[in-house]
Amino acid sequence: MNFCGQCGKPVNFKIPAGDNRKRHVCDHCDTIHYQNPRVISGCIPTVDDRVLLCRRAIEPRYGMWTLPAGFLENGETVLQGALRECREEALATLNEPKLSGIYDIPHINQVYILYRGALQNEDFGTGEESLEARLFSETDIPWAALAFPVITTALKHHFADLKQGLSTVHTDIITSRLYSLHKTTD
Repeated sequence: MNFCGQCGKPVNFKIPAGDNRKRHVCDHCDTIHYQNPRVISGCIPTVDDRVLLCRRAIEPRYGMWTLPAGFLENGETVLQGALRECREEALATLNEPKLSGIYDIPHINQVYILYRGALQNEDFGTGEESLEARLFSETDIPWAALAFPVITTALKHHFADLKQGLSTVHTDIITSRLYSLHKTTD
């Protein structure tokens, strides 16, 4: 950030009085510009032992598989955002969604909050941000073609719970090491 969003004057990156972190601060109007993590909400839609995945029609990771998820919008709850993303990306609706996991990704300032639930019916399709939507059993998941490490982690948690008959709420920290191992080369 170079300029203040309030008055347009240049900002400095410094620790404001009474704080303990560097922030973008306008010395002209004294506005402190806080930057906070982005919340991604999404779903693990299921039919029996299968999970609905979408193949991305947008960057980043165009053509790779993911769960229906996206940035939470202002004015909606996390659950509302997750269900909206499921409708937008897979034209799908869940019955009785339950919290499945909260995944911190501090090196890119993101928090994923995922819900799991059975598809209301087996009607699903391809939204504007998806090339394809398909149900996969654990053995058929295209593990090497998953878009993000957090999706791999969430699916592994889901299938482990399924095998044990559990309904656990998982938490995990996804490290930059996992992201560097997951990068694709073009």
